[in-house]
Amino acid sequence: MAARPAILARTAFEDAFEALNGAPLTLAVLDLDHFKTLNDTLGHSEGDRVLRGVERLLSGSLPSGSVIGRIGGDEYACLLPETAAETALILLDEVIKHFHIHRDPHWPKSLGLSVGLSSRPAHATHYAELYRAAEEALLRAKREGRARACIYVESKMVLKSNYYSKSQLDRLAKLSGALGRTEASLLREAVDDLIEKNRGEL
Repeated sequence: MAARPAILARTAFEDAFEALNGAPLTLAVLDLDHFKTLNDTLGHSEGDRVLRGVERLLSGSLPSGSVIGRIGGDEYACLLPETAAETALILLDEVIKHFHIHRDPHWPKSLGLSVGLSSRPAHATHYAELYRAAEEALLRAKREGRARACIYVESKMVLKSNYYSKSQLDRLAKLSGALGRTEASLLREAVDDLIEKNRGEL
């Protein structure tokens, strides 16, 4: 059985990144949602117990060759060498679900894990840029409801979920299937109709 990866301090984690010498990888940045609430209500010793549990979960769940670091407070980062962002997303989704299912019933219900992912070379090559991209994806995961993983999306590529509610997107998907047309063509048609209807305002 492969040895579980150790939890590295921030500097050692950055050194491990440099030691990978430009190899393709995915960087995951994760933190606990509403961790302060737990610390404030149940105390710091319980907070430490949660963090130890997260560390055990990460080191026991991620594939051999992964590198895990505690970046500070309740923030962790993982390097998954030779792993595409989409594969890492599936792995981290499983980690998030496991954390949720096996949570201590005394912990606040709002306590969860959010994850942001970026990959090299698709999103950046250097550590600082890759980390910034993963943090941006983490913030999006928080905005979209927490307890989820998101892959970095360049700002010029805007996700439909930034603008529309889940129920609207579900209905759009059903309509797309019923009409045999793409969602993009339906949205374009709706925008064209809106412009036509308000032509006098332009």
